[in-house]
Amino acid sequence: MTTDITIMQTDLDRLAERVEKAAALVQQLRDDRSRLEQQNNELTSRLQDMERKLQGADAAALVHEVTQLRKEQREWQAERRDVASKVEALAKKLDKLEG
Repeated sequence: MTTDITIMQTDLDRLAERVEKAAALVQQLRDDRSRLEQQNNELTSRLQDMERKLQGADAAALVHEVTQLRKEQREWQAERRDVASKVEALAKKLDKLEG
């Protein structure tokens, strides 16, 4: 009879351990789910913000604007080269005057 009680106690101890492990696992899963839900809400909010910012932005208009900006950049670079060459020519003239 004591053997049966000992076996029963051992079985109950093992069952208790398994229940505790299962409870810990369930708690971990709940924590993970809560964390993931929070991340999902944050990402959803960010996505909605980005959609609001981009709403009404016409892709063709944006491409046209980028093209215009590139054209202006090329013009400024050409103007910069022109000014640099004029400064260089003036520096040469100044050197001749000094020399």
